This record gives sequence, structure tokens and C-alpha cells, in this order.
Amino acid sequence: MAIGKRPVSVSRAMSELGRELNTWRKLRQLTAHELADRAGIGVATVHRLEAGDGATLENLLRVARALGILDTLVAALDPYNSDVGRLRADEVLPQRVRGRRR
Repeated sequence: MAIGKRPVSVSRAMSELGRELNTWRKLRQLTAHELADRAGIGVATVHRLEAGDGATLENLLRVARALGILDTLVAALDPYNSDVGRLRADEVLPQRVRGRRR
């Protein structure tokens, strides 16, 4: 699958995450430079994340760790905390998922 134009929903989520990271940074009373230093990344990367322009997953997780929200972020992605996950919690997950025949 070729990577094309970014879907609007993904752009919105990136912008929202950026605003939330910016709010967390301010709640912690940190400058972008201080956050970058604590996360072990460049200040430009912090600015890119906060602007919703993206960065690597590792850099997002480094920032979340520096802000003290890494565990919350990881817990938010737990599939068994969703309705679908709870409904299928007793099912045995397949080792592999194959594409559907056309």
C-alpha cells in the first residue's frame, strides 16, 4: 500500500495531540527547551509535536515519559479496555490474520 495524502482524521488527531502535549508541558511549568532536555530530544522536535506536525513514535513516547503521562498513554491503547476488547476477551486470538479473499 502506498503512502499518500494524510487523512483528515489523522491530521486532526495530530493537531489535538499537539495541543494536549502543549497543555501538559505548561501544567508542568516546563519550557520547550526543558522538556526537550528531559526527553533527550531536540527543541525543534518538541515544537513539531506540539504543532501537530508529527515526529517518530519514539519521540512522542519520550515526551510522554518526560511529562509523566507515559503509563496513561499506554493504558489508553489497551484493547481490553474497549467495548470490542471486553466482548472478545474470552476468544483465543489467532497467531496470524490473513487477508480476505476477493
